[in-house]
Amino acid sequence: MLFTYKAVSAEGRMVFGRLDAINLIDLEMRLKRMELDLVDGAPVRRQVGFGGAAPRPELINFCFHLEQLTRAGVPILEGLADLRDSVENPRFREVVAGLIESIEGGQTLSQAMEAQQRAFSPVMVSLIHAGEASGRLPEVLASLTESFKWEDELAAHTRKLLIYPAFVGAIVVTATVFLMIYLVPQLKLFVKNLGQALPLHTRALFFISDLLINYWYLFILLPLLGVGALWIALRTNPLFHTRFDALKLAIPLLGDILKKIILSRFASTFAMLYASGIPILQSVRITQKVVGNRVVRQSLERVEVSIREGQHVAGAFRDAGLFPPLVVRMLRVGEHTGDLDRALHNVAYFYNRDVKESVGKAQAVIEPLLTIVLGAMLGWIMLSVIGPIYDVISKIKT
Repeated sequence: MLFTYKAVSAEGRMVFGRLDAINLIDLEMRLKRMELDLVDGAPVRRQVGFGGAAPRPELINFCFHLEQLTRAGVPILEGLADLRDSVENPRFREVVAGLIESIEGGQTLSQAMEAQQRAFSPVMVSLIHAGEASGRLPEVLASLTESFKWEDELAAHTRKLLIYPAFVGAIVVTATVFLMIYLVPQLKLFVKNLGQALPLHTRALFFISDLLINYWYLFILLPLLGVGALWIALRTNPLFHTRFDALKLAIPLLGDILKKIILSRFASTFAMLYASGIPILQSVRITQKVVGNRVVRQSLERVEVSIREGQHVAGAFRDAGLFPPLVVRMLRVGEHTGDLDRALHNVAYFYNRDVKESVGKAQAVIEPLLTIVLGAMLGWIMLSVIGPIYDVISKIKT
């Protein structure tokens, strides 16, 4: 809990500040270690403002900065003080200031970070704790820096995959709405005055155009209500959430890429945790929190149970049906040779490369597909309007 305090220094000077403590007694003891006498203190609630984690660029800068300074022998407090003075994001600057206060109060870096749960993930806290316990904090910080850079690159690949479909989709929707609301009604009167029996696809076009004109607000309201209902169902119904996650993995083309992205994130995190000295069972348990998909998480829970019951790592992953045979074989070789660290890093490398290749292939397929959809949409509208006119002209010629 965060406390504001008023204290007196050994020189008799009044000092005001904030400090994390369990209660007022703990606050007083921490201030005494700082050679301060508590005058008054009250608990406050810190509003960091990050929704689950600090911005990734700030975390990259945080880990890289601390890794360089700790490797050079600079104390953690001095490194954090330098970082606090150089951070541009005011909310993350408050987070770093809170870490300094907590460490000055007697906590370790990992304990101080654990108190800032809205800024630092459990995986990051566990890795920092393992680095402190093993004396390999600079190496752990370097691994975290590379991991965050990889996540940033992965996010860029994902955006690359989605931006073009979103752009073309917006063009398709805009063009369709314009044609349906502005162009089709003008042609509708002309076509009907021809006295020609309208084909089914032309009647369907006019029907949709009338719906858009007369009930346009429903086409805006219904998608919003659908998204809201989906969000509520995902938050309140665990079974629906699991089935929805399974549906996402079953989407043609995109589902396979999503699964590879999830497994890539898992493999990288698992390799980093195990290489930092965290036991396998604890590493699997921690990574369950970062996959972001309940179906994959349930598979990892089965892996954890199998390993706890005495099964080897490769067999547990094979029975879970989560990884392809090539990955299971790499894990088996790593276990047999006693070099599981390298095997896990190979698995992470395998998925990282596979994700990049899959995103490139998907983009090459999606672009022509969207072009075909746009062409088909415009062709349907043109055919529905021009078809009856062409029939009339053909009859006149005969």
